[in-house]
Amino acid sequence: MSYDYTSFTEALSLESQIPISGASANAAFISMLPTIIDQSEQLIYRDLQLIATTVTDASGMTTPDQRTFTLPTASGRFVTLQTVNVLNGTARTPLVKVSREVLDVLWPNSVGTPGVTPSKWAPLTDQIIVLGPSPASALTLECVGTIRPTPLSEANPNTFISNYLPDLLLTAAMFFTAGYKQNFGAQADNPKLAISWKDVYEAQVASAATEENMRKYQGFYSTGIK
Repeated sequence: MSYDYTSFTEALSLESQIPISGASANAAFISMLPTIIDQSEQLIYRDLQLIATTVTDASGMTTPDQRTFTLPTASGRFVTLQTVNVLNGTARTPLVKVSREVLDVLWPNSVGTPGVTPSKWAPLTDQIIVLGPSPASALTLECVGTIRPTPLSEANPNTFISNYLPDLLLTAAMFFTAGYKQNFGAQADNPKLAISWKDVYEAQVASAATEENMRKYQGFYSTGIK
């Protein structure tokens, strides 16, 4: 089973008993759907750290005589940065990650040396890194890391989560929808409603985590060896 945006919202409507079509459509709930979907996907992304969110972005270039480099956003905003490579045609040179203090000691000068390319990098902020030594010319950097994919919507009807974790997506959405139905301030009316959906989610995410760990480390498995 998998969902697209239409089948997912229909399933959520049926499960929550909140109509989203016809004369009785709940306009307030329909307007909340993007928020509920975003809350659900963010929860899943943080809990599972899906390998499917890993991207390679080589759209950024360094600025001559400037040791800082802002991560590119062509593939999305980076959440984590794993590796940085200098590209020269088809050649790829990996940079070694070190601390910023190491770069400050080894290469305190921001002026680059012609013919010498950066060999190391260090994080400065979540979206800016420091290079050492400073580049003397414009270089293409290949950044590999994780992003937050575009959320499920009418304009983006299929996502990895809706295709491969549909049960988890629906359960997470029902958890947040339960809160919506209780207006968040009326927990005393039926406090177990949201809690029960959270319990189901916790059980499902634990199962999904087992599969995701296998997906992450399958390259290290050999037949008959665990």
